[in-house]
Amino acid sequence: MVERKKQMSRDRVSRLINWGHWFAFFNGLLAMIVGSRYLSSVGYPETWYGWIYLTVSTIGQFSFLAFIAYLICLFPLTLILPYSKILRGIAAVIATLSLCILLYDTIVYADYGMHLSPFAFDLAWADLNALLHGTSYIVTPLAIITLELTLANFLWKRIEKIQKLNLGNKVITLVGVCFISSHLIHIWADASDITEITRFDEAYPLAYPATARSFMESHGIDGSPLENNDNNTTSVLSYPLQPLLCQAETQTNVLMITIDSLRADMVDPKTMPFFHRYMENNQAFTEHYSGGNQFKTGMFSLLYGLQGSYGDARIFNSTSPVLTKSFQQAGYQLGLFIPETNRKLSSAQAMFNDFTPIVAKETNGSADADLQTVAHFKQWHSVQNKPWFALLNLKAPENFDTPVGFLGIETVKANLPPAQKVLFNQYRQSLYFIDNQLEAILANIPQDTLVVITGVNGKIFTSNSDEALRNLSPESVKVPLVIHWPNAIPAKVKYRTSHYGIVPTLMTHVLGCTNNTTDYSAGRSLLQPSKETWIYIGDSRIFAIYQQSEVTVIYRHGKYRIYDENYEHRLRKKMSAPELIQVMREGRRLYNH
Repeated sequence: MVERKKQMSRDRVSRLINWGHWFAFFNGLLAMIVGSRYLSSVGYPETWYGWIYLTVSTIGQFSFLAFIAYLICLFPLTLILPYSKILRGIAAVIATLSLCILLYDTIVYADYGMHLSPFAFDLAWADLNALLHGTSYIVTPLAIITLELTLANFLWKRIEKIQKLNLGNKVITLVGVCFISSHLIHIWADASDITEITRFDEAYPLAYPATARSFMESHGIDGSPLENNDNNTTSVLSYPLQPLLCQAETQTNVLMITIDSLRADMVDPKTMPFFHRYMENNQAFTEHYSGGNQFKTGMFSLLYGLQGSYGDARIFNSTSPVLTKSFQQAGYQLGLFIPETNRKLSSAQAMFNDFTPIVAKETNGSADADLQTVAHFKQWHSVQNKPWFALLNLKAPENFDTPVGFLGIETVKANLPPAQKVLFNQYRQSLYFIDNQLEAILANIPQDTLVVITGVNGKIFTSNSDEALRNLSPESVKVPLVIHWPNAIPAKVKYRTSHYGIVPTLMTHVLGCTNNTTDYSAGRSLLQPSKETWIYIGDSRIFAIYQQSEVTVIYRHGKYRIYDENYEHRLRKKMSAPELIQVMREGRRLYNH
């Protein structure tokens, strides 16, 4: 008798476990339906292999999530409370909560471009009224729990019939094959830089697709991206939002000089005497920030006028900046003078498409390349007979480099650790070299030429590339900006500005564009203070929000830290949600148009 009761108990538990597996599977299908909302944000595939990857990835990911939810929440209860009525009710509630969270995550992702995390939840909670409209937040959970209760009871009554069909192993095989295949396909796509596949990396929550590059590099295999020729595809991102209306009254020649790793606090009469005098005699912006701490994000913000979070958007593989396109359409000759490695570093493949490039070789270092760049520009400038726009990029400070035999300046004391002290003084030598090049470049430039000189990004004194990549302090992002306007009076601009304002300034005051600057940029004209009280600095993986009295650094997956305005002390406080909501909205504005 006791043995019979044990057998009946085991049979009941076994039946509940089978029912639980099928309940989890069908909830995985429901999760796939809800998860299809993510695709409205990232866009649908445009190739057959993209659709194959998305299909197997969707089946594998949401089935996996549903099974994990069952394993953690429902399976232990099956052993503790093996009573079908109680278990079906609890399962329906758990499934409803899970689907509601998933649905809420799709809303947050559409609005902010990130999945739920402590950071995203704080933002969403502060912005709850804007995210949830009408009575859907009441009706939807009621509809879901009704569906879940119906599904739970339906499966329980027919579990024996379902078992007789022997579909369990086939379903497990299908899900397993999809899950493994999605990771294998992603390894191939990551190694070959197939953006049609890798752009879905963060589309789904808790998705961590396998990658290949670190494995390949550790085994001495060339993991460099292969050329992806499939760039002529559309995107859900609109850039610009409206057709541009530009009509310049006069055609002013424009020279833009961008210097890698140029810190604002290092421009002084001893280190850069010529540039310091030039600042005094022109319009100098004393509180100016780059859009990033690296060449990719800094140059992207400079030429596109957009946040670095847009840098990975596929549209920019084929869409050049509206700034250069507008100069080209206005009849300007566009010249690009740049070191060979920097030309390949741009985050957007089409960033320099409108230029005629003249590339400097770096065989003997970046300082030697800069000498070539200056020589190339002088030769190009001497034969111009049409209006021109030239972009010069100098790189020596990035590598603390100077040419062989260069006679620099005296070293100075610095209150730094020994290793940083050496880099500090070598950096000053490099800046002094750059100062000489600026003087050489501007020696024969007519006064009626509009000249823009700025840093692509700042610099910290370290040889650790990972530390430099993650550091978003003012030393890494605060750069000088000087503009020489023909016939203008020298002035110092003390309100805060950023690279995002350079494109609107040139578009409005040089090319005569009448569009609202929000049609093509995240910035406003530099000639008046911006209404925004924040600046976005970084890319989509790690970025900082510079506010009036604090800096919030947000890492991937939503972890964040808050520092004082000088980046010296970490503040133990919650973030300022209203401003950060504006930031996240700006990062999605071109997608949501």
